[in-house]
Amino acid sequence: MSRAPRPEPAVLVLRDGEVFEGEMLGVTDVVATGEVVFNTALSGYQEIVTDPSYAGQMITFTYPHIGNYGTNPEDDEAAVPACRGVIVRDLARRHSNWRAAESLTGFLERHRVPVLTGIDTRRLTRHLRDHGAVPGAFGTDDASVRTAAAASTSTDGTDLAASVTTSAPYTYGDPDAPFHVVAYDFGIKRTILRHLASAGCFVDVVPAGTTAADVLARTPDGIFLSNGPGDPGAVVGAADEVRGLVGSGVPIFGICLGHQILGHALGGSTFKLPFGHHGGNHPVRHVSTGSVEITSQNHNYAVDPDSLDRAVEITHVNLNDGVCEGLRVTGEPIFSVQHHPEAGPGPHDASYLFSDFTAMMAGS
Repeated sequence: MSRAPRPEPAVLVLRDGEVFEGEMLGVTDVVATGEVVFNTALSGYQEIVTDPSYAGQMITFTYPHIGNYGTNPEDDEAAVPACRGVIVRDLARRHSNWRAAESLTGFLERHRVPVLTGIDTRRLTRHLRDHGAVPGAFGTDDASVRTAAAASTSTDGTDLAASVTTSAPYTYGDPDAPFHVVAYDFGIKRTILRHLASAGCFVDVVPAGTTAADVLARTPDGIFLSNGPGDPGAVVGAADEVRGLVGSGVPIFGICLGHQILGHALGGSTFKLPFGHHGGNHPVRHVSTGSVEITSQNHNYAVDPDSLDRAVEITHVNLNDGVCEGLRVTGEPIFSVQHHPEAGPGPHDASYLFSDFTAMMAGS
């Protein structure tokens, strides 16, 4: 029987000088660098690690025990993880689940994702809440880590969508489905594609740099703007192309980064939240009904609704900090939300939004 890999002493250093001691398993021959954020989800670690929206970031899990049910190919949100590293309090030495095909440690090692364990994630999370998402580095060589931490950068001003978008168009779903949707891939999750297909959509997935003219030439019934990583203002050309789709009469639905890019296309601006929204327990008020939906979220930027040139209705509001969670353009079949109605992981309170999209395409 093969022996479990021995952990190596390691250190996490944030760019502001804060230091945390722990151990590395699996990939130990690199220094991991990135913007450190925390996620409050209690489960779904595989979906979180493989969410392309984490490009440029290192994920801290606030739940202490990670990896206990292993991993399996069906739960991947992308072919490979885009995150720069994973930070946990306790990485499970053994996993147990009938669906498991591999341990989390083995999964991360196979994909060359560094993992740091034994960290006081409560202290780290409190630091990030007080000081905001901070770039940093971790590794086994103290001097190299400190040098890398001092040079580490945030996600501001970087087109991270370009690093995770598809290189060529592809299709998903049944070609005979009632609705034909063109989806911009800014870092689209597989669960979103599954929800669109389940709602009756045949999906044409196109790269982030696709022009408005190319999208309209595909004669879609609807246009989808996907989630994705980083600074929406840095996604080259995206807002201009979406601006060319507004007013076309084709229904548009945006999620997360797609919501933010739509905000820019409508003449607005975005701002960076101190530590973002990352987790599966964020309360959002649906303005028209007054109901509260518990939502899954993963973003660091938000739309400033007061900056928009077009008349819009604010449809959803975050109850923790008042951030705009959804909007609908007055007189146009266009809407978007900041949260993730497909969850993966998380609650499904907002999954009705996919039906709202198909109803809009059906003209009802």
